[in-house]
Amino acid sequence: MKTRLSLFIVLVFSLSLCTVTEAQIENPFKKIKKKAEREANKKVDEEVDKAFDPDKKAKDDEQKSEQQQGQQEEKADAETQAESKESKKPELSWAKYDFVPGEEVFFEDNLEGEENGEFPSRWDIYSGNVENAKLGDDKVIMFREDSYIMPYLENADKPYLPDVFTLEFDCYFYEEENYQNYTVLLYDKLNQKWIDIPELHIYWNKAVMSRFEGWYPGANISTYSKIEGWRHVSISFNKRVLKVYLDDTRLLNIPNLKVKPTGVSLWGEYNQYNIQSGYIKNIRLAKGGVKLYDKMMQDGKIVATGIRFDVGKATLRPESMGIINTIAKMMKEHPEIKFSIEGHTDDDGDLDANQKLSEERAKTVMDKLVSMGISADRMSTKGFGESNPIATNNTAEGKANNRRVEFVKI
Repeated sequence: MKTRLSLFIVLVFSLSLCTVTEAQIENPFKKIKKKAEREANKKVDEEVDKAFDPDKKAKDDEQKSEQQQGQQEEKADAETQAESKESKKPELSWAKYDFVPGEEVFFEDNLEGEENGEFPSRWDIYSGNVENAKLGDDKVIMFREDSYIMPYLENADKPYLPDVFTLEFDCYFYEEENYQNYTVLLYDKLNQKWIDIPELHIYWNKAVMSRFEGWYPGANISTYSKIEGWRHVSISFNKRVLKVYLDDTRLLNIPNLKVKPTGVSLWGEYNQYNIQSGYIKNIRLAKGGVKLYDKMMQDGKIVATGIRFDVGKATLRPESMGIINTIAKMMKEHPEIKFSIEGHTDDDGDLDANQKLSEERAKTVMDKLVSMGISADRMSTKGFGESNPIATNNTAEGKANNRRVEFVKI
């Protein structure tokens, strides 16, 4: 009897548990439906409240207006910060740029005809790993490791830099790499004996050579601007004086280097942590450095291979302004001087197109001088296309010398 009673109690208790569980369980779709109904009712109540309570409606509208104003202010602050960041960038005027390239190019590499992924054919290497590449639309030499390269020249084991020469190249800097630099050695590290000459280090905002240091205006050790892009480096040596320019400004003027440069080696940096390579392009070595006025008096003309244009166009490149500024100054100091400005090209491309291009380039130079205050009646222009070469068109250096603007005294 006790056993039957115990079984009965257990059965009743189990049934009660099942009943409670079923009462507590609710269909999940019913929950969703109820939640939707509550949200809808809430919105209806809010609209009713607004209709019968104008103050509440005004308060809600004011809150909404404040939120929109806050969003607009945040947007304006972001734009102001962007403008402030942009204003940190140095403004390149080139108005006082006085670098004048040597008149005869003896090494030129614009990477024409090079294949991506191959070693640059006009260079030799001491250490590291470099190859041809493209950065955007630009053909470049890419440093895949920290590397030293030097121009591939005949008899490179002997000094090949004259007493007066210029070196130019473009190098790329990254936005966040404030300490990224390119190094210039003024001897051939692979082929020539080591000489005791300081290394020249080029940063995005300064140049350093031993105890000499020059900063780009507006960029000092405590104000690193976030700038990414190309810098144009120009170096001139005249017997013992070394000058170094970054973009439109001279940063170093060393009156007595004390050691005669014998060759060139370029070092590019590779950042293994950020996986960023160094890049250079438009490398040129030229000899000569007679003052332009003396050259004109001696030869009756000035031959300017350093006035450069975009490929196939009559658009002046900014580094041309060193020569143009010098000629403008000379014409202002000597009002009796008149010039026929004459354009010349190499033989790449169509004959007629080159003729037209040379005329347009001569006109561009004249217009620039007019904009600088030189009277148009003191100048005339001509174009000769590819008809009057002064060097072979079979080498990069020959073509560079043929692409020129001449100022012929009249």
